[in-house]
Amino acid sequence: MRDTSLCSAMRDDELHALSDIARRKTFPAGQVVTWSGDPNSLCANIVSGAVKVTASTPDGREQIVGLLYPGDFVGQPFAQDAPLTITAVGETDLCLFPRGPFERTLDEHRAMERKLLERTMESLTDAQNRILALGRKNAVERIASFLLEVSERMGSDEDDSASEIALPISRGEMADYLGLTIETVSRQLTRLRKDGVIALEKGDRSCTILSRERLAAIADPD
Repeated sequence: MRDTSLCSAMRDDELHALSDIARRKTFPAGQVVTWSGDPNSLCANIVSGAVKVTASTPDGREQIVGLLYPGDFVGQPFAQDAPLTITAVGETDLCLFPRGPFERTLDEHRAMERKLLERTMESLTDAQNRILALGRKNAVERIASFLLEVSERMGSDEDDSASEIALPISRGEMADYLGLTIETVSRQLTRLRKDGVIALEKGDRSCTILSRERLAAIADPD
């Protein structure tokens, strides 16, 4: 984790300063870490598992606006209220930092502050790329891209051998996240399975990528 998380920017003395305010907590699947609108009391790094980030629409529905994986930073320092709802989508281990002491630590250690800014800009770029993809990719390309993203972020092998991944969200949530209907998601997953690109096992939440090369070609045919 130290090589991929916020801590990768820190010297040992800075790491000790952060460790002094940190605590570990495991959240079961479905448990809310932070509710939108509540006092913004915590920041965190994801050690294992994943969380979904959701926003409320004017008509009261929840829209998934992001997924965060091991090594990602959760929370928004310097904001009084939490802007979004953060929910564990599987058993998720977080390294938690109280917001006030975390902000003071950032003030004292500029390398960590810079690393956090870099991570924030990377997240913004990822969000922009996803919006672009939703506009230009068709349904099967969106799903192939999503499967590759999950595989890469959850640490699966990057060669072309078969690799099993645990999908962090349901088909309905995948449809919401990718701007599709659940029927379209199911049809396209079935298409990929019949074409021998993936295998689906153990219900809807386990997928084996049989050919990463073919899946990548579908995700980005250009």
